[in-house]
Amino acid sequence: MENIAVIYWSQTGNTEAMANAIAEGINAAGAQAQLFTVSEITADKAAEYQKLALGCPAMGAEVLEESEFEPFFTELEGKLSGKKVLLFGSYGWGDGEWMRDWQDRTAAAGAILCGDEGLMAHETPDDDALASCRKLGGDFVSL
Repeated sequence: MENIAVIYWSQTGNTEAMANAIAEGINAAGAQAQLFTVSEITADKAAEYQKLALGCPAMGAEVLEESEFEPFFTELEGKLSGKKVLLFGSYGWGDGEWMRDWQDRTAAAGAILCGDEGLMAHETPDDDALASCRKLGGDFVSL
């Protein structure tokens, strides 16, 4: 059975809810989701997985969370070449610039992105957003 890491940072629980729904979709599609908060895993351990679902909300001026997630991702970035990566997160303002920038960084590191764009939910993910998370988690298994 394929193991897929779902790694996230969440302050209010919105991105955590997305992570849980993505993990549900992965498990329902026949793989095994390994769910971690960013503080529970190192970049080296994350790099052992061939597929990574990474979640972080937009913070401040549409950037990744700066005290835990950004340092983790910066360290992981150099280890992403050839890995399949799904990006997700919630936001409260802006137009998704943080996600576009994050996708560009991930692609530049040589990762294979799942989908044309990262999955974003405005504020608290509603039932439709959580259904999209489950579907994307399932789709990620077959990528």
